Amino acid sequence: MSGRRQDLFSRSALAVFRLNGQYLSVAEDLAQPAGITAAWWQVLGAVLGEPLPVSGIARVMGITRQSVQRVADLLVDKGLAAYRPNPAHRRAKLLAPTEQGRAAIAAIGPGHAAYADRIAEALGPEALAETVQALERLSAVLDGLAAEDLAEPALPVTEPARSVTEP
Repeated sequence: MSGRRQDLFSRSALAVFRLNGQYLSVAEDLAQPAGITAAWWQVLGAVLGEPLPVSGIARVMGITRQSVQRVADLLVDKGLAAYRPNPAHRRAKLLAPTEQGRAAIAAIGPGHAAYADRIAEALGPEALAETVQALERLSAVLDGLAAEDLAEPALPVTEPARSVTEP
């Protein structure tokens, strides 16, 4: 049983890695006419509803804070986003889209809608909804397992560590 589970886990990982690459390619194509990249779109999209600190964006997106920081600084330099004071943390400023940033995201809307329609037609609307639910469930399970791993106390050491050179 364990071998089959391991195979399924490996296959799911490979499928998600491939899917990630495919989504990034599509996102680059959709974002290009708006004059932004897929990475810029991801970060701007994360703050459309409310300004967030870079660490919050990284958590939502599941990527490193350093990656988000680089993109956020570029967005600010290009006038697509701005840093705002964060009442909860003096040093961790909030990133918010500017009107120019919102306009860039809005420009993606028609192409995004058309591509979503194509996917729904090819897969079927119900199958698309089931796929999304399965991916969201898998992501939630992985989050839960990661949280369990962080919460598990380290095993106590019952014997003193031996030197690597000891027999």
